[in-house]
Amino acid sequence: MGNQPLLRFPKQGTQERPFLVIWEVTQACDLACLHCRASAMPEAHPLALTHEQGRALIEQVRDFGAPYPLLVFTGGDPFKRADLCDLVGYARSLGLMPAISPSATPLLTRQRLSALREAGARVVSLSLDGSSAAVHDHFRGVSGTFERTLEGCAMVRDLGMKLQINTTVSRHNLKDLNSLAALVHSQQVMTWSVFFLVATGRAQSEQALAPEEVEAVLHWLAEVSECIPLKTTEGHQYKRVIFMRRALHERGLEPERFFRLHPLHQQLQAEWRGYGFAPRGAARRAPMHINSADGFVFVSHLGDVFPSGFLPLRAGNVKQESLPHIYRHSPLFTQLRDSSQLKGRCGRCEFREVCGGSRSRAYALLGDPLAEDPSCSYQPGSFEFQTI
Repeated sequence: MGNQPLLRFPKQGTQERPFLVIWEVTQACDLACLHCRASAMPEAHPLALTHEQGRALIEQVRDFGAPYPLLVFTGGDPFKRADLCDLVGYARSLGLMPAISPSATPLLTRQRLSALREAGARVVSLSLDGSSAAVHDHFRGVSGTFERTLEGCAMVRDLGMKLQINTTVSRHNLKDLNSLAALVHSQQVMTWSVFFLVATGRAQSEQALAPEEVEAVLHWLAEVSECIPLKTTEGHQYKRVIFMRRALHERGLEPERFFRLHPLHQQLQAEWRGYGFAPRGAARRAPMHINSADGFVFVSHLGDVFPSGFLPLRAGNVKQESLPHIYRHSPLFTQLRDSSQLKGRCGRCEFREVCGGSRSRAYALLGDPLAEDPSCSYQPGSFEFQTI
């Protein structure tokens, strides 16, 4: 693991500006994904932000000041907006770095991707939730999306754009994770974003992993990260895991002999090592130290502002208040940025400032965004070595 920093921090404090702004430009989408946060629909909502309101929102993102937040256009399927290229171009003209997260539908064409590149988009994220059509298409709800996603990945690379692959980990692909990781490895990704399911929208809690299984997958990902640059979404414990594994590495201790992990870890690890992928020095990337409302903000298609797309507590609307004002002064946002208000095991945990737990999952399962993260199996104080 070397001596490189274990966490990356935004250049400016997250009290004043987010590192990442996600704008759900529409909820319209032609897929029917089992985990969909948005419960997407075929057509756009009549009260969705108009073109002029969208431009005003982009100006509000600019008003956070330099260094500007990253701005991601997502959905639904952003290609369902006819003015997508105009909005991307306007964001780039203001000095922002826009990224796109489209769906794998017939709208995902080389012509549209090329137009986005010309408008100023440099990063495209596509979702891949299985190593085969059988696994992926079942999860996405429409046959043919697996092949279309791989075609999209090839187009992104051919156009010289950076590729991020998003994967949702749940019961549907638990046995497929190694084959999926090998497929991601072949795609020359900038980042593999591994999302741990939050029971919201169409997602059901029975699809989610048990805490011990989550821990096993996180330790497996720590090893995979030597070969694939990755990050976790709503899996904040990953930051704790890499801190603990670094402490063991510095003492010459093997993590597999020290941690009592779910048998799933041994299964995943053995299969992964069987691929024989050589570690790449540039592969491992330190995770960014952000969380809901703390370096991260989500704006819905209607202009409502949330700490995360998976935490449905509204803090305001950009039609009535500016995004910087909501982000900086909303009681909800300021509360979530105060780690001293965390409850349960998260409040007692020595990794509280590193991890913070999933506020979205705490709310989804316990009804309190400050409650302990129910997907975490760690008992505060049980790790005997100093890490921070």
